[in-house]
Amino acid sequence: MSLKVENQDNNSIIARAIDGGINLFDTADLYDKGLNERFLGKALKGRRQEVLISTKVGNQWRPDGKGWDWNPRKAYILQAVDESLRRLQTDYIDLYLLHGGTLQDPIDETIEAFERLVEAGKIRAYGLSSIRPNVIREYVQRSNIVMVMTQYSLLDRRPEEATLNLLKENNIGVMARGTVASGLLAGKPVKGYLSIPEVQVADIQRQLAEFAGERNPAEVAMRYVVDNLSITTAVVGIRTQKQLEEALAAANSTPLLTAEREALAQIWPGNFYTEHR
Repeated sequence: MSLKVENQDNNSIIARAIDGGINLFDTADLYDKGLNERFLGKALKGRRQEVLISTKVGNQWRPDGKGWDWNPRKAYILQAVDESLRRLQTDYIDLYLLHGGTLQDPIDETIEAFERLVEAGKIRAYGLSSIRPNVIREYVQRSNIVMVMTQYSLLDRRPEEATLNLLKENNIGVMARGTVASGLLAGKPVKGYLSIPEVQVADIQRQLAEFAGERNPAEVAMRYVVDNLSITTAVVGIRTQKQLEEALAAANSTPLLTAEREALAQIWPGNFYTEHR
């Protein structure tokens, strides 16, 4: 969720989301310096058993609050989880994700921290939030991760080439974020995206709209992601009731046929990771 703490509609948005069938809420200790976790915990009070909570660790705020540093050390993770549990008002986290990662990290030490938390019952499972294929491969080979959160959309098809098949072959779930590419696939004004020039983004937007026909292009773009058999779930940033209703409509919409999804993929050749391969 992308809820802002000062939004008075947050409680009703969360309640409506649960009633509409949403059962996973994702946050991070980094967001709003922990306030996002605090609000989510408050909003879920009385309904905790109906949902799954995913949060993230690894980015440590500096004492002056003017930025953060990457910290995948065991001692920090073991300390940070207790702070997240307190803010979320729960005694366990369903899915605890490492919020980033590099090959220079003490990976075995990081894995040991997560394994200890599973043994202690503070977390049910752990995973990784990353767009780096080389880091994802290391955790697939060396750990018991059950989920990878990664950016994936019709405008960011890099995981198709680099990681989705690997994760599926190893029975590791995928949480897709950025499914409408910062809104570019949901009606926002055209601009360049990643390494895709503005003129090409405009052409993809046009072809998506033509393909969608009477359907909402954003809905079709989201279906392109969730109907990929490697994808377990999609995480959608929601700030308003309108965005929530659109997300629910997309989730409940008719899946794309295999032939439709293949045709949609032909809109453009796709892109590839050029770093951290």
